This record gives sequence, structure tokens and C-alpha cells, in this order.
Amino acid sequence: MSTVFNFTFVPWFRSVAPYIHTHRGKTFVVAVAGEAVAAGKLQAIAQDLALIQSMGVKVVLVHGFRPQVNEQLKAKGHPARYSHGMRITDEVALDCAQEAAGQLRYEIEAAFSMGLPNTPMAGSTIRVISGNFITARPVGIVDGVDFRHSGLVRKVDVAGIRRTLDHGAMVLVSPFGFSPTGEAFNLTMEEVATSVAIALQADKLVFLTEIPGIRVDPSAPESDDNPIDTELPLDTAEKLLAALPNPQQPTDTAFYLQHCVKACKGGVERSHIIPFATDGALLLEIYVHDGIGTMVIDEKLESLREATAEDIGGILQLIEPFERDGTLVRRERNEIERDIANYSIIEHDGVIFACAALYPYPEARTGEMAALTVSPQSQGQGDGEKILKRVEQRAKAMGLDSIFVLTTRTMHWFLKRGFVQVEPDWLPDARKRKYNWDRKSMVFVKKLA
Repeated sequence: MSTVFNFTFVPWFRSVAPYIHTHRGKTFVVAVAGEAVAAGKLQAIAQDLALIQSMGVKVVLVHGFRPQVNEQLKAKGHPARYSHGMRITDEVALDCAQEAAGQLRYEIEAAFSMGLPNTPMAGSTIRVISGNFITARPVGIVDGVDFRHSGLVRKVDVAGIRRTLDHGAMVLVSPFGFSPTGEAFNLTMEEVATSVAIALQADKLVFLTEIPGIRVDPSAPESDDNPIDTELPLDTAEKLLAALPNPQQPTDTAFYLQHCVKACKGGVERSHIIPFATDGALLLEIYVHDGIGTMVIDEKLESLREATAEDIGGILQLIEPFERDGTLVRRERNEIERDIANYSIIEHDGVIFACAALYPYPEARTGEMAALTVSPQSQGQGDGEKILKRVEQRAKAMGLDSIFVLTTRTMHWFLKRGFVQVEPDWLPDARKRKYNWDRKSMVFVKKLA
């Protein structure tokens, strides 16, 4: 195994660990569009879901079958009919849907049963259990259109699904529901997944779809200046949804977004839209800081606040690589424990991505900003400026006239933000006595307005 691999793998694995801890015991509802199966992505998706479950996540998998049903209809010479974004399910379409669902269940169960050596499924034991977890009712006639055997979710068997999950199995839900009289109804994958997620009060609802997510400007074409918006607050998503036309097909911006908004309003903490075309999209979205698609949340996950004793481990993990390469002066754990009230942090989804400490020297009406650190995963996103502003606010509240920093490598960053260089003799007497003349740190000062 190469040294380069070791050098990259170990820090990567350590960076993923907080997310593994955070998600253990949580419930995720993952909705996979039928187009993903048609595109040959099922095996890779099954491997990723098996890996996610092995790390303690309870998974409910809802599959779609839109292209598979259309293929069956085409083979029978019967047209596929839609209205209001839903299939009109006559007797022929219902038969095709039942055939497609049965075939897909077989393929999905087979995918989770593989365990070849030297594959991600080696040694895995994934039990996939499906059943009549959905009670449905007919859509009926809408705007003069009779939807026949198309239905809507009336009730979700929450107790049955939870019992299955608690026994360590993955729950598989097909977009079918049954009435109390035994009548079968064809449902949409999106509505089933959303209803199940709300009923379970799931921690995540993830749509694995044809689209990459929601762009910053949905009306503009894809470009470097119009990337995927990785985090949409619920109120922003609602405003966007109100401005978009009613969706008619899955590639319309509002098609999946409407279900994400409904899920979050119904109590699901986070809902995601991610592309199945990207290999490992589920892993990238769940275990990487910014993810790969769009996440709709009830409130901003990022928190800028003062540190507490519970944050000591996260701060140590953040600054340790910079201490090792000499960017920061080494600080012992007991020193950070003693001074934890001096620290401000930026926390995102339970992980600390930036920190800085303020050590006041009231007699000189100044304060030192120390241990300013931003994780490599979030550099260039403004976290440094946010922490700096917070330190400035704290310094002003203490009645200080300026803040200063000592640095050997990041001089230009501070110069661009209003700091000016001074001689070490400028330092307050108490700080001057601790100045390391061998390190030859440069001193920069910023006056506070």
C-alpha cells in the first residue's frame, strides 16, 4: 500500500468519523427513481446503502418504476397517460405496474444478497423486508380527469415499519397501496417516500433522482457561476416553490422540491435531492461537509457561537494538523480546557469547522486573537471572516480598542482585512514577556471602530 494512499486515507477517514457517529441510530428514507435502475445504477446504490446501514443507520428504501411501467405499456401497445404530474392508471396500466413492481422487488432483493469477495458487499448480511405497509385511497376525478386506479397515501403502518427496522432489516416499500377492501392503487414514489418519512419522523428523506439538485438561479442554465445550491432553508425553498410553475415531469425544478418542502414542514429534519448519475452520490451527500446535491432544512445548520467544554475534542481535532505543520503554536489539551470560554467556533451539522480565541489585555485596551483555524473542507467559503467578525464583536463588548495576531505564514490574509504590521515591541508587556523570539512571528494589529 503506497505512502500517498496512507497520507490521504487516514485524514479522510478521520474527517468522516463525526458523521458516522452523528447518523448512527438515525432513520433515513431513501427514494430511488426508477430511472436510476433503468440506467444500471442499482448495484452501486445497493452497495452504498448496505455500507450506510452497516454504520448504524436504519434505512427505508422506496423505489420508483416510471420507466419500467412505460416499457411494459409500450410492449403491449398501450399509451402512457399523465395529468397533473401523475399517471392515469387504467386496468392495463395497473397490470403493467404490478408486473414492473414485482420484477423490481426481485432485482433489488438480489442486489442486496450479493456478497462476492473483494466487493463492498463482502461479508454483509442485509435482510430486505417488504409488505403491505401503505393503506391507500383513490385520487378520484380531478378537473374532469378520472385517475382510475391511481391513488394517494391514506395511512402508513408506522409500528410495522419500526418493528422491522429495530430487527436490523432494511424496509423496502413499493409505490403501491391497498384499500381496506383489498383494492390495489398505483401511487407515486415521491408521495409514498414523503408520507413514510413524515409518518416515521425520519431524520432524512433522500431523493436519488435524474436532476443534480436545485441551482442557485433555477431559471439560468448550468455554469460555474450558477452552481447547485447545497443548502436551502425551508422559508427560501417555499418562496422559490411559489414562484415556479406547477411541475409536470421529474426534470421540472419544482417536482422533487415540493416533496422536500412538504417533508420538512411535516417534521422531517432534512430532505435532499441528489443525482444518481454521480457514483457514490449517497455517500458524498451524507458523509461529506457540503454534500453533492441540494438539502432543504428547517433552519440553517451552521452555528456561530462561543465554545463550551463539549467542544474541546472538536477544537483539538481541528487545530492539530496546523500545529503539526507549524502554522499554529502547539496548545495542550489542559490549556484549551482552561481557556475554553475564550474560544468562538463555527459548527456545521455537529462538526466544528472553524475556531478562534480572544485573550484580552485590558490594561492595554487590546486583545490577542489566537488559534484562528478554518478546516480545509470549508476554506474559501467565508468562515474565516465570520470568526474574525465574531472576535471583533467580543473585543468591542469588552471595551477594547484593537485586536492583534501573531503569525508566520498568513500575513496577507490579515493585511487584506484591515490589519497593519507593527514591531513586537508594540505588544502589551504581559504578552511581550511570552513572545518567542526564535519563532520570529510577525505582529499585526487592527483598530476597532
